[in-house]
Amino acid sequence: MTKNIKVIAFDADDTLWVNEPYFQDAEKEFCKLLADFLPAAEISSELFKTEITNLEKYGYGVKGFMLSMIETAIRISHKKVSPETIENIINLGKSILEKPTELLDDVDFVLNKLKDNYRLILATKGDLLDQHRKLNNSGLIHHFHHIEIMNDKNESDYLNLLKRLEIKPEEFLMVGNSLKSDILPVISIGGQAVHIPYHTTWQHETIENKSASGKYFEILKMKEILELL
Repeated sequence: MTKNIKVIAFDADDTLWVNEPYFQDAEKEFCKLLADFLPAAEISSELFKTEITNLEKYGYGVKGFMLSMIETAIRISHKKVSPETIENIINLGKSILEKPTELLDDVDFVLNKLKDNYRLILATKGDLLDQHRKLNNSGLIHHFHHIEIMNDKNESDYLNLLKRLEIKPEEFLMVGNSLKSDILPVISIGGQAVHIPYHTTWQHETIENKSASGKYFEILKMKEILELL
């Protein structure tokens, strides 16, 4: 890897700590609540459609997910869903917010090794309040020079981040689990990236065309990043 790297940014959800499995568990329970109206696969499909439609309104995170579940329940039940079911859906969302922040393997060890030689940044999407909650509970906040909770992670979002923090693209390395959000946009603006696949990924973050293959590094464990730098 190039010696020019001065700043390393880390995604949070499913890169530093567990996130997507909690959403998938809640979705399974959601499908059970609405089993009288549609099969589970169709309910999941309808929920995903609602989530994507609502991204511009609510952004990423638990609150948008909860509102999308409620909207989907009302639609697929033709407004016959009971108040008790709506209450249960709200509680599903709250249950995600109450989950502990479970760090992935070697995260604290790696950040501690890197912090003295690089400027570390947390750059993640999601609900502002929830992400700060998870970060505070993680015990990792002291590792980071800057915290950025982003509305999205497109090329323009990264360029704006680098401009505000006065970082040159060639000095910037992004580490994350999503090719779509963490890797390809950074490669496109002249930065570098390390992809750490997670065993489960929200379908909105999956891509079929890995056109930038070979232009970024892929590792299986966080600890391997120390061998690249």
